[in-house]
Amino acid sequence: MKVVAFNGSPRKEGNTASLIKYVLAELEKEGIETEVMQVGGKKIHGCTACGKCYEKMDKKCINDKDIVNECIEKMIEADGIILASPTYFADLTPELKALIDRAGFVAKANSEMFKHKAGAAVVAVRRAGSIHVFDSINHFFTISQMIIPGSSYWNVGIGLAEGDVEKDEEGIQTMQTLGQNMAWLLKKLNAKPF
Repeated sequence: MKVVAFNGSPRKEGNTASLIKYVLAELEKEGIETEVMQVGGKKIHGCTACGKCYEKMDKKCINDKDIVNECIEKMIEADGIILASPTYFADLTPELKALIDRAGFVAKANSEMFKHKAGAAVVAVRRAGSIHVFDSINHFFTISQMIIPGSSYWNVGIGLAEGDVEKDEEGIQTMQTLGQNMAWLLKKLNAKPF
């Protein structure tokens, strides 16, 4: 089994990355392979609603000038997907939003290709606005017919300066519980029938 996390923060080693690591560490303890793809800070164009993915139905976006098709391939191969973002004016980063829009459209055009995969949101925040980010990411999972594992609280870590989330004990525990629950869910989803 494999989980791919997409870091929507332009700060490659910032608070969002730290939170992702806590989730992935729990998955790795359960023998689940993990990978992080850096999305934040990359030049990613938004969806133009051209509809070519519905014409071609080749599991790709017609725009091949950025990393979105590589991300889509990773999503197809993965059993679980983590989308992570810092909070930007009570929303996710534009790079992650562009990935969601384009990957989501391609998935719809290709027979709901993310259906029944596990999906989890991870959000870093200074103070407020994180629940909107959390909801926006989860909307992608629900419209894609994915399954969302819960945690002991919303999947949010608090911190402003790089490394501040390391002081958020509850946020760290929430990420660890999320990783444990995602591992449990993936094992159930991949269990062989009697």
